[in-house]
Formats: sequence, C-alpha cells, structure tokens
Amino acid sequence: MLLDLVYLIGGIALVIFSANWLVDGASSLAKKYGIPDLVIGLTIVAFGTSAPELTVNLFSALQGSTAIAIGNVLGSNIANIFLIVGLSALISPLLIQKNTTWKEIPLSLLAAIVLGFLANDQLIDNNPIGNFISRIDGLVLLSFFIIFMVYTIEISKNQSETDEQVVLMPIWKSILLMVAGLLGLFFGGKFLVEGAVSLAGQLGMSEKLIGLTIVAVGTSTPELATSLVAAYKKKADIAIGNIVGSNIFNIFFILGITALIQPLPFEPSMNFDIAITILASFLLFMTTIVLGKRKVVKAEGVVFLLIYIAFIVYSVYR
Repeated sequence: MLLDLVYLIGGIALVIFSANWLVDGASSLAKKYGIPDLVIGLTIVAFGTSAPELTVNLFSALQGSTAIAIGNVLGSNIANIFLIVGLSALISPLLIQKNTTWKEIPLSLLAAIVLGFLANDQLIDNNPIGNFISRIDGLVLLSFFIIFMVYTIEISKNQSETDEQVVLMPIWKSILLMVAGLLGLFFGGKFLVEGAVSLAGQLGMSEKLIGLTIVAVGTSTPELATSLVAAYKKKADIAIGNIVGSNIFNIFFILGITALIQPLPFEPSMNFDIAITILASFLLFMTTIVLGKRKVVKAEGVVFLLIYIAFIVYSVYR
C-alpha cells in the first residue's frame, strides 16, 4: 500500500509540473507562428492531456477490463466539465470565444449523443446478442474525429494572432518543453492510475465504479493541472479549449481506437452516465449563451462542483 501511495502522490506531482511545461511551450509556439491559443488547446494540449486516458483504455482493452475503458472516458468527460471547469472558474472567470460556444461545445455534446446511439444496440435494433461498441462503431467515431481535426486546421488558418501576453522563447526550447510536458503527463498519469487502481482494488470496488471515479479523476488530473495553470495565467482559451478538446478526443479518438482493438460490451446501467455526460456539455453551452454572456463565472463554477459531488455520491451509492 505504501508503494501505491508513492505512485499516486508522485504521479500527481509529475502531471502538475508537466502541465506547466506544456502550457508554456505551447503558448510560446502559438505566439511565434501566430497560431491562436484556442487551436493549441484543442489539439496539442488536448492530445497530451488525454494521453493517460488513452494508456488506460489500451491496457484495459487488451486485458479485457472493458468496464474500466468505458467508465474512464465517461467519468473523465464528466469530471472535465463539472469538476475542472468549476474549479477553473473559481480561480478566474472564463471568457469563451464565439467559435467555442457555437461549434466546439456543441461538437462535444454531439459526441456524447452519438456514443449513446452506437452503444445501445438492444434499445435501437433489438439486438439479441447485447450492447456493444463494435469495431464498426469505432470507425464511425474515428471518422468524426477526422472531421474535427480538419475543422481545427481550418480555424487555425482563419484566425489572427492572439493578444495573449506570453514569454517568447527559442523554438527548440518551446518544443523541448512541450515534449517534456507530454512525456511527463503520460508517465505521471500512468503512475497515478496504477496506484489509484491498486488502492481501490484493495477496497473491493467494482471495475465500473473504479473507471467512473478514481481512474477518471486520476486520468483527468493533467486536464485539471493544465486548466488551473492556464486560468491562473489568464489564458482562458487554453483552459476551455483544453477541456472541450479533450472531451472530443476522449469519445471520438480514444474510444474509437479502443473499440478497434477490442469491441466493448456496454452495460445498460451506463446510459445514466452517458446522460450525465450529455447534461454536462448542455449546461456548459447554456451557461455561456444564457447566463454568463460567454463567460463561466464563480457562481456557475460552484454549481458545477455541487453537481459533480452529487454525481460521485450517487455513483458510489448505486
């Protein structure tokens, strides 16, 4: 148990430092080439901070622990919005760009809805075999991911240089920081999850609950660290772009890749978790266009955190 605690604490420390390196390197590179912070957050930062989820899902699929794989993605997406956006908004109100409000957030909402359709074979097609996220479903998810990447490249061509105040550094140093950050996030997340899963296993928790809670929060620690650092540095584009981009990555790319390796059986009880994932993106969208005038303020952050606490309590109870 002592070794597990060392893995857990060491992993948390590593991802926090790595997130700082990644944000600094990505911001400098964005400023150097006139690429908006939003695009960096939606691609490089999102991919880097999703590395732990990808690692966990690949290992889970190969070992047959499919409940962890699905629970990890759903739990991470829920934590990304309710926990991480909530905490980030407490540090600094998050101004959200028009593209993010009307395109990226709805796309993350679409991702959760598409997953709900693909996973419910019995409900939609009366499939007697059961519910599966099949290899064909994986290809569908990856097709959406390609569309998302093409869109991201296009907006990078159409947006002008940002006004963010960043420290410019040599290109080699920016790349070195980003590579170090990505590697640190990957290994830090891996150590964190190994320690958390081992500790949870000793407590007799189910794989689904481990995936939705401990593993999900553990693999979301890079997103948490990156967004909190970005919010503290007043880089709202990276803070929000990181979260929304990671949610899209998690469903379209990570679940798509996982399903190609190993079809994933889907328990009907996890429809509740898909519904909460849909609710999270919907509330973020409604918050930005109705309540906050494209801002997530502290009061809304508190509401998000309360919803997340209620979700965790109910997940443990059920």
